[in-house]
Amino acid sequence: MVRLGLGRDSHAFDTEKKPLVLGGVKLSDSGGLRANSDGDVVLHALFNALSQACGGESIGHYADPLCKRGITDSSEYLKVALDMVGGINHRINNIGIMVEAKRPFLSRGQIADMKRSVARLASVDERDVGITFTSGEGLTAFGRGEGILAEAVVSLIEIQK
Repeated sequence: MVRLGLGRDSHAFDTEKKPLVLGGVKLSDSGGLRANSDGDVVLHALFNALSQACGGESIGHYADPLCKRGITDSSEYLKVALDMVGGINHRINNIGIMVEAKRPFLSRGQIADMKRSVARLASVDERDVGITFTSGEGLTAFGRGEGILAEAVVSLIEIQK
């Protein structure tokens, strides 16, 4: 059996000096996103896609209680969604992530770092993770540089016994 999930998350840029984290990679010491957590929209969108594929709820349902306990690392939230995948006897087949943002401009090396990080966190091969970026030509708030939007799609396949 194959299951598909689609996830989305977005945050505005924070006015405070906060690190920018995307895909589990710290990209800068400032320019972070406004959130109770580290604001990693890539991992948040991935969480939502995994949860949706499992019949679960949005990230806030699971992450808000963790935030109240002082857990703000989005990679810790992702573990909850990965446990849901295992709980339905499936594994991740592949992950696709699309990011819309005017800033920051990311180098190929930074995107490769994100891809490696997502693959490691999700326990999949790097070849099974695709990450693409667009500026959106300035047509949305994200394309105008007001924040970052991430969308994720996942396919899960049943583990054969």
